[in-house]
Formats: sequence, structure tokens, C-alpha cells
Amino acid sequence: MSVPLLQLIETRLADHSPGRKLLRRLMKRSAVAMILQVRQGELHILMIKRAEREGDPWSGHMAFPGGRMDKTDANGYAVAVRETEEEVGLTLGPQDQCIGRLSDINARPHKGAFGMAVSPFVFRLEREVTFTPNYEVAEVVWIPLEFLLDTDNREDMVWEFKGARISMPCYFYGKRRIWGLSLMMLDELMDLVEGRNTQRKRWRR
Repeated sequence: MSVPLLQLIETRLADHSPGRKLLRRLMKRSAVAMILQVRQGELHILMIKRAEREGDPWSGHMAFPGGRMDKTDANGYAVAVRETEEEVGLTLGPQDQCIGRLSDINARPHKGAFGMAVSPFVFRLEREVTFTPNYEVAEVVWIPLEFLLDTDNREDMVWEFKGARISMPCYFYGKRRIWGLSLMMLDELMDLVEGRNTQRKRWRR
């Protein structure tokens, strides 16, 4: 099913109109790479577990390779490519096709009146690669997309934020918890595959 699933994602992304933040010109910018690959007959998506670092708001989280835009970056796509190479040692070249992008998400960092727009870019990887994670990355993991599409694998968690206890959806892939902004991106990708599924509980920040 994985090759047809990848083809379906490519077709849906070609017709997709991702949302862009109205004030993105005033916002801080960042981007991530959502990399798809068929591995042993099953479609996977690449994720990283961020290293535990003091002062990092996403310390220890499951995420996608990516980061903030530098002055040298021409656009969000350039950010995703540069950060992927820096974080996991994977150089995304012309053979690694960017098949589309998803909607901007406001990461709302601690500083900045307008927040940060995170732009996800989706890539198709068709070659074997070896990863060399840098100090920001504790682990590189391939997650089967079928695991994420199975709503029986979806769980609930409680996020404590500024004294409030907020119920949120998540996945546990082994001991790795997938939630928050990364899950919002995955939900949009899965909606493209099968439409809005009422069993995938949503949340708003």
C-alpha cells in the first residue's frame, strides 16, 4: 500500500492550498522538513528526538529537522534544507524532490509580539542515507505512516501550561511521545490522505 499511499500524498499536495499567516512578514520565520520514504514496503516519515538542553523550549521533544531562518536564507525551503543538513547530516539535493508544503503554524516563542511562523516542507527520499546527528539531536527515527493513520494508536495526555491543565492528543511510538506542533503538522498530512477523521481529536493553542 505504501507506494500508492505516497502517490496519493503527492497528488493531494499538488492540489493543496496551504494556509499562510496574514502577518508572516512581521513574524519570525522557521521551517521544517517532513521527509517521506518507502522502507521495506511501508511508507515512513523521518522524525528526530531533540537533545535535552537547558533553555530550549522544545528540549527532548519529537520533531522534524528544521529551525529558524537566518539572514542568508532566501526562503523557508532554504531553511528546511540547511537545517536538515546541519541537524542530521542529510543534504537534500535535486534528486530529493520537494513534493509540496503544509500550512504555517504559529509557534508563539517567548519573545516577539507576532510569534513565529513555522513552514513545513514535504520531501520524497528515494535513496539510502546515513545520518550524522549533531549536538541538537538525540535520535533519528523513521515512523511508519500506517502507525499514525491508525487512530487506535492515538492517546490523550495532559499538558501543564501556566498553571492550566490542557488535555491534548498524542502518540507513543515506543517510549517516544509525538504531540504538539509536530502532531498538528502530521494531522494536516493525514487529512490529505483520508479526509478529516473525527477520531483524530484536535486542539488549538
